[in-house]
Amino acid sequence: MRIGAQLLENNRCEFIVWGPYLKDMTLEIVYPAKQSLPMQRDNQGYWNITRQDITAGTRYFYRLDGKQQRPDPASFYQPEGVHGPSEVIDHNAYQWRDRDYRGILLDKMVIYELHVGTFTKQATFEAIIPRLDDLISLGINTVEYMPVAQFPGERNWGYDGTYPFSVQNSYGGPEGLKKIVDACHNKGVSVILDVVYNHLGPEGNYLREFGPYFTDKYKTPWGSAVNFDDRDSFGVRNYFVQNALYWFREFHIDALRLDAIHGIYDFSPRHILQQLVERTKDFSQKQGRLLYIIAESDLNDARVIRSRQYEGYGVDAQWCDDFHHCLHTLLTQENSGYYADFGKLTHLSKSLQEGYVYSGQYSRFRKGRHGNSSNDIPADKFIVFSQNHDQVGNRMLGERLSSLVDFEGLKLAAGLVLNSPYIPLIFMGEEYAEDNPFLYFVSHSDTHLIQAVREGRRREFQSFKWNKEPPDPQDSETFQKSKLAWDKRISGKGKALLDFYRKLISLRKENPVLSVLDNKNLQIKTNERKKIIFLRRSRNEDEVFILMSFNKKEIPFFVTLPGGRWRKTIDSSDTQWLGPGSSLPEFLEKKKRVTLRPLSFIIFAKET
Repeated sequence: MRIGAQLLENNRCEFIVWGPYLKDMTLEIVYPAKQSLPMQRDNQGYWNITRQDITAGTRYFYRLDGKQQRPDPASFYQPEGVHGPSEVIDHNAYQWRDRDYRGILLDKMVIYELHVGTFTKQATFEAIIPRLDDLISLGINTVEYMPVAQFPGERNWGYDGTYPFSVQNSYGGPEGLKKIVDACHNKGVSVILDVVYNHLGPEGNYLREFGPYFTDKYKTPWGSAVNFDDRDSFGVRNYFVQNALYWFREFHIDALRLDAIHGIYDFSPRHILQQLVERTKDFSQKQGRLLYIIAESDLNDARVIRSRQYEGYGVDAQWCDDFHHCLHTLLTQENSGYYADFGKLTHLSKSLQEGYVYSGQYSRFRKGRHGNSSNDIPADKFIVFSQNHDQVGNRMLGERLSSLVDFEGLKLAAGLVLNSPYIPLIFMGEEYAEDNPFLYFVSHSDTHLIQAVREGRRREFQSFKWNKEPPDPQDSETFQKSKLAWDKRISGKGKALLDFYRKLISLRKENPVLSVLDNKNLQIKTNERKKIIFLRRSRNEDEVFILMSFNKKEIPFFVTLPGGRWRKTIDSSDTQWLGPGSSLPEFLEKKKRVTLRPLSFIIFAKET
């Protein structure tokens, strides 16, 4: 069942909205001329009216049971914000130029996550277009946008959106999003869009007044759970399935990243994730395009990404938080909050081989056993990173890794992520050591809600023992401080790190071992005392040997290599990358005593 205001031929428009418990529904046209039109209800609770002479730009509300006037829950555009009227959009009016674009294989993606509001000074979709060539020259082939569904005001991460079908007006609305997706595709860049199906933001959220969109059977960190399995949930499930197809169909999005699926509760025989995956696969086949569903999950439950053939939900990939936590704790030695469960090289070793570190073991942070085995899960099911919007922005002061570790540590982090056997993700600005924070910001209009957000942020940081006052999320200065300083990439350490990232990504794509995502054909040895890890990856006759030191001092040791001659491919300590100078020879053979520089990353490739 399609929902929303669907423009048809001959200036006709069909308005469809779900309201199963309502006794009366009226379409209220408020622009260009006021009209009040009664709607008809079908036996599933969908209200409907088809009207002649309705054109794009028409603005409207729904009046519920003759009382309150509300925007369309499936509004395609909210030009006046979350409390204003909805606007009819002609999605066929845009002339796409990407008809030949078919997408990128998931295992070939190099993902760049960005926030539209802080990526440029203008904070619009169109302002991103001139920067695409810079991302392409870096080696990026996939851009992931944080949520763009309409949220209150002009400043927000996007996870407080209340109109899942409506593109944020301050970013440029539906037209702006189409332009940036079209521009990306015409440059060979795929687009991932963050969507939020576990909750809706509080301000402008009128879904409860239309129907049973929420249930009190479960509780989430954001309040009542979305009703995916309680009474009359079929309309709710349809709402979110239609939303996923809407992004694929009308905006040519290549993949959806589902936010925090651990906040999605569904104990029905057919889980909503399974339904989303199946409908996406069907649509992908019909369109002849590669389309994916990606999950964020802290459940460490392999069923999410296990194939349908083996009783999984079939989600194409998931963010791997365990990998990040391993890397972060080794670099920073932080051990509060969820970092208490990490900090050893053996943790990192397991994540490199399996993805999850916690696969049923006891978790100190969670006070119980956590996760199940991911040993059988292919490497192309995991997306890894040293930073992302959550791991930076959910720190009290929004510090990026560049503010927590030295320059050598940044190169070590880049080397590990970009040469892991998994799909790499880069958070905007990390490639040139951006040190402006990425803070949490909002622009609500409700004073009580603003205060609740402030107090909620304070409570959130209690387990981390950060004895400081978090910046005010409502203050516009908090938002301004979070914008990228793009000029830092053109000189000094910023340029050196940018060139290092370019080299690593190029090497990843060109080397026959590194270009294949494979966490089985690898061998790992760790030396916990010296804080050194040795990683050997192979494919057919080709092999690479990677040395990593998480020690802040120089470490002498004997390295033993299998037979053959090994050429040094890249060394993060080289002066070329503003390092102290490499201490390793250009070639290694068999057993040799060497010295590793502090926080260093080196790759040797076997000569064939």
